[in-house]
Amino acid sequence: MLIEEVAAQARLVLAEVEKAIVGKRVVLERIMAACLCPGGHLLLEDYPGLAKTLIAKSFASALGMGFKRIQFTPDLLPGDITGGYIYDRNENRFVLRTGPVFSNLILADEINRASPKTQSALLEAMQEYQVTIEGETLPLEEPFMVIATQNPIEYEGTFPLPEAQLDRFIMKLSVGYPGTQEEKEILSRRQERKGDAIPLQPVTNAAGLLAMRAAVETVHVEPDLQAYMVELVARTRTHRQVVVGASPRGALALLKLSRAWAALQGRTYVIPDDIKELVLPAIGHRLILEPDLWLVRKAPGQIVDEIVKGTAVPVLGARE
Repeated sequence: MLIEEVAAQARLVLAEVEKAIVGKRVVLERIMAACLCPGGHLLLEDYPGLAKTLIAKSFASALGMGFKRIQFTPDLLPGDITGGYIYDRNENRFVLRTGPVFSNLILADEINRASPKTQSALLEAMQEYQVTIEGETLPLEEPFMVIATQNPIEYEGTFPLPEAQLDRFIMKLSVGYPGTQEEKEILSRRQERKGDAIPLQPVTNAAGLLAMRAAVETVHVEPDLQAYMVELVARTRTHRQVVVGASPRGALALLKLSRAWAALQGRTYVIPDDIKELVLPAIGHRLILEPDLWLVRKAPGQIVDEIVKGTAVPVLGARE
């Protein structure tokens, strides 16, 4: 598949998703970029009612991927996610009943409501694309992607995600409230549909998405731009307000996402603007800030913006 075909296919997917989601083109494009990356797990953090669940379901439908939703609660157990062996009286033996993690796109709804033990059940799946059940290791279907949601204003009865798990998400996004005209459009569409269901048609399938990912791997990144990414990430480790900066996984996420973003624009090469577009969602959630900034929601954005403005942008030679 050529990069031009990837861009065209992505536009069709986004057009299908926008039948359900109104006025969030930039957010949807970033999610599409995550879908084009291996290990493109996504964390959506925003207030209730802003279509986080609908976005995940819509992308699963438009991409033709298997979809499972897991509602995280304090009493959810790891076996409820991975599955386990149960005794079959008819066959007089234990048989494996796989859990909802065995699908293409997993929605981990309100992930911070489950205990750390249950949250950790996703760690192996997100990083190794496999699940171990009673000593037996089972591979997951490809492609495999987790979209997790959490509410930033509810802390009672929740368990904040540990840094090791936050680091597994390739980016963290907020959806945001719609504008006045967009909200009117939402009401108008609902009235015309005469129902809550929004039927979407698959634009591609799992094999098609894997072909798109393979094409993204051909996008060229100049050595100077690789050095620019490394410099941005390295500066998070020495910033005066950051206790622990982004890991090398953050630099890898920036590399993957910038290539995917370039492909979405129909380019076979990355430019500095691709990196600037995605540096905050790629590494902002990986920073551990000083304690007095923990409750300041915009602090990671301000720090990353300061780092970007203070880092020299490489000048690339003219391309033929």
